[in-house]
Amino acid sequence: MINEQIRDREIRLIGEDGEQLGIMSARDAMKLAREANLDLVKIAPTAKPPVCKIIDYGKYRYEQARREKEARKKQKTIEVKEIRLSPNIDTNDLNTKVNQARKFVSGGNKVKVAVRFRGRELAHTAVGKTILEDFAQKLSDIAVIDKPAKLEGKSMVMFLVEKRN
Repeated sequence: MINEQIRDREIRLIGEDGEQLGIMSARDAMKLAREANLDLVKIAPTAKPPVCKIIDYGKYRYEQARREKEARKKQKTIEVKEIRLSPNIDTNDLNTKVNQARKFVSGGNKVKVAVRFRGRELAHTAVGKTILEDFAQKLSDIAVIDKPAKLEGKSMVMFLVEKRN
């Protein structure tokens, strides 16, 4: 709340350079803010009495937006990259997929490795499990299993994440 929106009888006022000006009526605080060509802003509405500060509201909003933008820049988003395999994959094809997963993991992403079963292949899920275990073994130097291999519908899925040192 700013300026005329503040309807409280008494408020605790903080000056523009941070010093305590004490408890006074909202009208008197508004007069002080107008004399300084600044705004009266309620910063702690739940306090008894509410705390208000004399500041330039436009500048305050700008700096707040800038701080939020900086915080968003520093956040790291983790994507989930998916690699699909089949139960009858050849070793060279598997090595190619392992190299691709290595790039994803070293880039800081999670990797979802899925073995897709079609038709009668569903009767041999143990083959898919061994392929996923082999896949995880080849990446064991940089990745660990986040979620172990689990059959979900017609595919077996396993998640890998970067190893923490």
